[in-house]
Amino acid sequence: MLLDASLPADAAALAELRDSNRLRELHDRIEDQIEELLGCLRPHDPFGGRSRARAVADVLGSRPDIYGRWAWYPWSGRLVHVLPESAFRLVRTDRNRDKITREEQQGLLLRRIGVIGLSVGSSAALTCAMEGVGGAFRLADFDRLGLSNLNRLRAGVHDVGVEKSVLCARRMYELDPYLDIEILRGGVTEDTLGDFFGDGRDEQGLDLLIEECDTPWVKVAAREQARARRIPVLMDTNDRGVLDVERFDLEPGRPLFHGRTGAVTAADVRDLDRDAALRLLLDIVDESTLSPAMSDALTRVGRTLSSWPQLASGVMLGAALVTDAARRILLGRALPSGRHCLDLQELVAAPAEPVSHGAGR
Repeated sequence: MLLDASLPADAAALAELRDSNRLRELHDRIEDQIEELLGCLRPHDPFGGRSRARAVADVLGSRPDIYGRWAWYPWSGRLVHVLPESAFRLVRTDRNRDKITREEQQGLLLRRIGVIGLSVGSSAALTCAMEGVGGAFRLADFDRLGLSNLNRLRAGVHDVGVEKSVLCARRMYELDPYLDIEILRGGVTEDTLGDFFGDGRDEQGLDLLIEECDTPWVKVAAREQARARRIPVLMDTNDRGVLDVERFDLEPGRPLFHGRTGAVTAADVRDLDRDAALRLLLDIVDESTLSPAMSDALTRVGRTLSSWPQLASGVMLGAALVTDAARRILLGRALPSGRHCLDLQELVAAPAEPVSHGAGR
């Protein structure tokens, strides 16, 4: 929640918070943020010949408490003083320049990204938010964080049991309290599919979809909707650095999954049993291209393995690939449909002979 202390209602809410036992930490480093702002605006002479204190005071004015906004984080009990939105965004993304220009950054922050599946997808959403790729997000997942998720999700043991959509939104708001985030806590279903894509809210339609779920019906139905609405889709399969790009914005007649599943429809996969669902997922990712470890694991899931393996390093790599691709697409740069592989096991190959470090080192 963002509060403006210059407004009577918000000022009253702030006063109530300060007097309550809900407030655990008051964090006010606004002067440091203003100093950074001045440095971003005039790197060669941040203070314009004035002292640091004078320059900061000139920005703050006579009522420092009403400058900027106060971000209230009820889940942690923190109240944080932050710069006004435009200044906050300028400073927070300043180190992106000029890999991303300020003009490009402003354009990216106007875009809305949908993310389905917030296990692997949470890292992609967080990385997009961190880089300023998207200023509005729609997140969907029905699941809650389990202890076994902590091998690849940015969370703590105190978060076990929290809904993944809620947890992801919290982390994103902590990066940028000015984000516009909607969550579908029950995930994407037949009843919520239209809401996820923005039915009846044309001005809030998605600009890009990141799909990272395991449910066949959702994977197919989401792509059918994306294709009908000409929305590009990205998917990281979290094995061998494989990134799928489906440019339905440029190719509205393109077959789903690059044609790997034929003319399959959402209706066809609504009631698949476990074996048929696994077969479809293997067709989507192309079983012949899986890493040896993943191929072996899939034969043992449900017998000696509880689920297929996923590593934090692979998830983080996938988040980087998805964010880079999303930025390029949203900026209108050339990025064709297709499957792209960045396999570090091949790119950074092991030497033919073991490396000896020697006894004296």
